[in-house]
Amino acid sequence: MTSGAVNIEPALTALAAALRGEGPAVELCAARDGGLAVGLVETPGFEDAAVVVRTSGSTGTPKATVLTLDALAASSMATAQALRGEGQWLLALPLQYVAGVQVLVRSLFAGTRPWAMDLSGGFTPEAFTAAALELTDKIRFTSLVPTQLRRLLDSPSADTLAVLRRFNAILLGGAPASAELLAAARGAGVRVVTTYGSAETCGGCVYDGVPLDGVEVKLGGDGRILLGGAIIAAGYLDSPELTEDTFVEEDGVRWYRTTDLGALDADGRLTVLGRADDVVITGGLKVSAAHVQAELEKLDGVLAAFVAGVPSSEWGQALAAYIALADSSPEGIEAFTARWHESWGPALGQLAPKTVLPAAGLLMLPNGKPDRLGMTVLLDSLHQGK
Repeated sequence: MTSGAVNIEPALTALAAALRGEGPAVELCAARDGGLAVGLVETPGFEDAAVVVRTSGSTGTPKATVLTLDALAASSMATAQALRGEGQWLLALPLQYVAGVQVLVRSLFAGTRPWAMDLSGGFTPEAFTAAALELTDKIRFTSLVPTQLRRLLDSPSADTLAVLRRFNAILLGGAPASAELLAAARGAGVRVVTTYGSAETCGGCVYDGVPLDGVEVKLGGDGRILLGGAIIAAGYLDSPELTEDTFVEEDGVRWYRTTDLGALDADGRLTVLGRADDVVITGGLKVSAAHVQAELEKLDGVLAAFVAGVPSSEWGQALAAYIALADSSPEGIEAFTARWHESWGPALGQLAPKTVLPAAGLLMLPNGKPDRLGMTVLLDSLHQGK
């Protein structure tokens, strides 16, 4: 197996040994020189541990999630069934996150040759296109986050469109994808599959709202999504209390209690409604931050938004928004601010954030997820400074 600019051979060798039960669990980390560090991790108390993945840490300290050989095998098999085949994968995400390491794990189970794109200069359409042109198998897959796909579809070159259309499926996860982005992808002839899952479920385990084969979905009494089946992690390393709080076993099924609220239709299709901690109580009114975010993203010139509640002496909690603008020049920000005060803010009424921070883009973690904690800290500082 070969790779692009990132040398993934040591990672493949260590992962292959772990998946054969011939070596300790593997944790992949970003090295200081921008390369890849392969760590061998002792996992006392966990049998058949193969991979340790740190959660994204978007809301706090990352957790070391232990994935077993059986869980990874079940995930890979179910993924191949859902995608109707095994093929060659293009690695376009950091390997320290579950979606990245799963590209290598699926390739090892399938006996196919993964290809790693050059991420040393960040994710660019040019680097992605160059890497995709190196793929040789007829059946091709990759995993992206919405931010990456949006960049690829923003005035794409003919070569970029051609390589995107060659993929049998592009798994899209890590963050919610807007209806506009999905429509643009499908209008361009790009086969996108939205995924829902986390490190605790070996990555995406619900495709386009439908659970993979062997995966169960139910809602708790508080509306939280519970995911169950063989793909569930063994627990968190060195965190027995957190493991007990997060994972439960009922009627022979192991369940992971997510932090998200959801709804199931008559056919069992899942809709993710937002985080359980999404509700902001401001002035005695319960407001969904996700709903306000969706309303903000409908405004002209707004690319993306993040909404959170910040402490307020007047309101208890005040809504605050970090807004990514298509035109983030000083003139663009001034024009947005004027529209906000003159019409948009008043039109939103009680849903209008008290503090708004326009910027060129949302703060993002290396895995492409919004840095919720970082943006909340900035919004809190801005609000308290008023």
